[in-house]
Amino acid sequence: MDPLSQLFTLLKPAATISSGFDAGGDWAIAFDDQRKQIKCYAISSGQCWLAVEGVESPVLLQAGDCFVLPRGRPFRLASNLALTPIPASTIFPGARDGGMVTVNGGGSFSLIGSRFAVRGNQSAMLLGLLPPIVHLRGEKEREAIRWSVDRMMQELRDAQPGGDLIAQHLAHMMLIQALRVRLAEGVGKGAGWFFALADPRLNGAISAIHDEPDRRWTLKELAERAGMSRSLFAQRFREIVGETPMQYLTRWRMMLACDRLENEGASVSSVAIGTGYESESAFSTAFKRIVGCSPRDYCRMRPAMDAPSERKAYAGVLA
Repeated sequence: MDPLSQLFTLLKPAATISSGFDAGGDWAIAFDDQRKQIKCYAISSGQCWLAVEGVESPVLLQAGDCFVLPRGRPFRLASNLALTPIPASTIFPGARDGGMVTVNGGGSFSLIGSRFAVRGNQSAMLLGLLPPIVHLRGEKEREAIRWSVDRMMQELRDAQPGGDLIAQHLAHMMLIQALRVRLAEGVGKGAGWFFALADPRLNGAISAIHDEPDRRWTLKELAERAGMSRSLFAQRFREIVGETPMQYLTRWRMMLACDRLENEGASVSSVAIGTGYESESAFSTAFKRIVGCSPRDYCRMRPAMDAPSERKAYAGVLA
């Protein structure tokens, strides 16, 4: 399984809600912390500004554009960013799946899309590997996303047998398609795991780690997978990913360990062996350094968020 697919396998996205809104006149809406939610939307008509917390430049969205917010950061949508925004919770009071909310009578701008929650105590770390904004402008890419959103809305409105499951699969497909397009574009200059996937050489090394996380990898072997000298590979990996190859290997092993401990009920000793450690003691030391607690303490923790309660907690369409 490729690294991006593995990431979303660990995130376990669920609890899809698909809807939209139709705005008129001057408007500005502030969306607070999205609580581990990923959002993916298509602009049906008009245009608006998108400003995401921590991202320096706002993005102008126009009819036909699609955008994804993978990290769940607070953001604003507005016809004019100079306007004082209204909290989203005050205007999206529990709209149903597949429905539309009207703002200021509608008629100037409309948006449809989906959001879904991710599970697990390590979901914040996993989401942090993704870019804060993915903005799609190409006609072919926009058509694929828009089809997914329209079909999702239809499934949720019609309430046919199996509709919820189809909607969730469409949401997953929509998100992966958006990120795949972003990778194909090369994502430009930047640092982080997602940027590394766009580099064919670094991607080769990362894929090798993901394929065999329990292998006793050496820097030399990973450099060979990348087709680079050991020194150049180590330097470039650290510059782009933000940590050394060996640090990344350890961190990925711990993400896999968290998933097995949290969702499979595996024993600490079996997880240690499955992630490449000769002893439970060595594994526990690495786990505590990365995760912040011992494996046994982690097993006692409940997941920070589960899909059913998440869906009930966020009844509003976009709030």
